[in-house]
Parts: sequence; C-alpha cells; structure tokens
Amino acid sequence: MRRDHTAEAASPAAATFLSRRGFLGAVGGGLAATTLAACGSGGGSTGSSSEIVFMNQSRGQAAALGQLARKYTQQTGVKIKIDDVGPADFLTKLQSSSQSRNMPDIYSAMDSFSMAPYYKAGWAMDLTDRLKGAWGDTFRPATIKASTFEADNSQGVKPGIYSAHWESPAMGLFVNAAMFKAAGLDPDRPPATMSEFIEQLRKIKKSGKDPIWFAASLSNQLIQSYASNYFTDEELNATFTGKAGWKSEGWRKTFQLLVDLRDAGVISTGSLPSGNSDNPNVEKAFFNTRSVAAIYDGTSAVGVARATAPDFTDFRSFPVPKADDGTQTPRMVGGTAKGAAVNPRSKNADEALKFVRWLTDPAQQTAFAKEVPLIPSAQAVPTENIPRQLTGIAAKISDVQLVANQMNQQVITALQKGAEAIVLKERSVDEVLGDLDTAQRRA
Repeated sequence: MRRDHTAEAASPAAATFLSRRGFLGAVGGGLAATTLAACGSGGGSTGSSSEIVFMNQSRGQAAALGQLARKYTQQTGVKIKIDDVGPADFLTKLQSSSQSRNMPDIYSAMDSFSMAPYYKAGWAMDLTDRLKGAWGDTFRPATIKASTFEADNSQGVKPGIYSAHWESPAMGLFVNAAMFKAAGLDPDRPPATMSEFIEQLRKIKKSGKDPIWFAASLSNQLIQSYASNYFTDEELNATFTGKAGWKSEGWRKTFQLLVDLRDAGVISTGSLPSGNSDNPNVEKAFFNTRSVAAIYDGTSAVGVARATAPDFTDFRSFPVPKADDGTQTPRMVGGTAKGAAVNPRSKNADEALKFVRWLTDPAQQTAFAKEVPLIPSAQAVPTENIPRQLTGIAAKISDVQLVANQMNQQVITALQKGAEAIVLKERSVDEVLGDLDTAQRRA
C-alpha cells in the first residue's frame, strides 16, 4: 500500500505534494522506468570507504539535514557528505547515476511513481524485516502502511518496504490568522462543516480580502480529500482502479464543492491558476504577498515558506472541513514524504543503514520538526515540538487515507481540467464525471 506526497517544488515559494502530486514525480518516474531496466544488476556507489554520500532532493530540509549529518559525524566519527542536488535536478541526476552505475550510498525517497524504477532495478535495500520490531514500532502505523508496496501494486515493485521516512505529510487548509480576526473570525477554531467554512469565506470577502485560492494541479487532491466524506478507502480504490464508475451520487456530491465555492464567489480571481507555476503562484499569494486569506496546500509548504518568508508566521492549518451530509469520517490525503533509501550495492551499505536509522530516531525527528518544520513520522516526538502553524493538521494526522492505488494520470488530467471548467461554468458536474469515466476507460 503506497500513499505518498510529491516532490518538493522547484520554486522557493512552492512545495507541492503528490499530484502529487503535481505528478511531476510520476512523469519523472515514467521516464526513469524506460531507462533503468538495463542497469538492474551490478554494483555502484559514489561513496568512498571513509565517507557516506547522501543525495538530497529537499531544499527546504537541506539545512537541518546538514546539521544532523555533522552531529552524527561528531558522535560516531563516520563522515556523511550531503549532496544537495535540489528538487529541480534530483531525478535527472539520480537517473544519470543509475545509468553510470555510480549511485550514492543513500538518496532521498520521494513518491512511489518516481522511486519505483530504482526499487525495481535493485537500487534500494528491502527494509521490510528490519522495520519489524523496535525500529518499526517507532513510526506511526500509517507511515509504515504508506511505505509498503503490497502484492500486485500498480508500480510492479516486489512487495516490501524500500524507504524510511521522517515526515508524515498531509494536505489541508492554511489560513491567514490576521485576516480571519479582522473579519470577526477565530482562526484557532476550525469550522465544523464545509458550509460553515464557506460562510467564513464570505465574511472574509466582505472585509475586502480575497477569500481562498488553490492550484488546478492540486484540485485532484482536494477532490479526493472531500470524497472521503462519502467513500471508504476501499471504495475510493475501486473507483481509481476502474472497478466502480465516477457517475455515482457520492462523486456528484463531492464535485458539488467546486460549484458551491464558485457560486459563493469566494474563489480568488474567480478561476483556478494552472500551468507549471500554478501552486507556486498560490503560495506566493499566501506566504509572500499575503493577498489571499486561505489556500489548499500540503504541509511541506510550511518549511519552504519559512525559508522564503520567515517574517510571516501568523497562520494556521486545519483539515478540509467535513461535508454537511457526509456518511464517512473525512480523511486527509497524506502518506509519506521526505525519507531515504539505502543503496544495497554500496560498499558502505551497512554504515549507510545505521545513519538512516539514526536519522529516523525520535531525537533527530524532533530536530527536523523544529528546524524545517514538519510533522514527524515518529510517534514519540512530543506535540509541543510541532510548530503552531502545523498543529491543526497534525492533530488529525492519523486520519489520512490509505488507498492502495491512486488515480491514473489520464484521470488526473481530466479531473484537473474539469475542476477548472466547473469553476469557469464551462462544464457541469455531470459532464465532468462523464469525462472521468471516459479517461478511466482509455487508461
């Protein structure tokens, strides 16, 4: 079972999730899948006998990771070299490294789409047995489940666990506390229902501020989150695998959310931003220019925002409010985010594994929570170490979806275009649901 967030975005103002996931990861993974098949055996490691190389994808976590690496060296004498490739070039460099059979000892583990080719080619240690017992017990159960490739997984990866993660991400809402207070609202009291939230957004609009904005590339995540009001995870999986259709009352009610937001006039600009910079533009409007009161985004955005807008800290987070007529307990889209995979062919594999185990210890995860910040995957990290901006989502982090399979790329594309079309009144909900059924059949 895999459920993970997408890669960190390239823009300083952007930290996108899965679609996660923008599904830039899926694209990268697909590319890698076609070129790694011939390099599925043999050795390879960039590390020397005296140092371990960690190829790091995350810009937002680079500083904290570097600090921890130096601390580990001081404690053990083992030198750790952090190769901060960054999100824009990570997959390209990782692919190049695999082709040249010069893989690092450790590398960032991202979404399953991006990582599957490397796992299938034997470039990741199977941690399944090692995560049984004391080490595995330190993680949130949802993290272990989300890290697991089950039998017959859609990526074709041998069943097992190939990465260890120190971040439990989720998608939710972020609100500007000052704007909410100015409109007579309490930002520390999340709305109980979606209708209450929309009413709050109307008050924000009356105060003269733009109420809410979200990227078209995250609309599939928003829709999937809201759909959990009407479907179990098993029922969501049935839709995503084509065993159930999109033209059901539950999906009709789910997409009605877009109509309700549109008709309430609370979507900033009256449209959804699209294109490669859609979510960076949304985040810039919230964190940097502060021209919008609420956004839908992932928890990793907070870490990037700390680096790019460190003076703005007066915001809160909470899950998407439940539907007024929901039949299920709503569950956030979440899973796994930043973590690491160990190259089993490295001559430093054993020492690399020790460092990854140390890195996922609650003590080090506490440092990540404070410095990045993030929601740790370790159960033992005290809640008070989680920054206030994330406590709303962190309080419900156990309520994340664990859907065995995800929407295929054709469906995601149709959904994102459909969400834009509904907001612009170019297509009805029923027309978009028909488009999704068509996309599912063509996949």
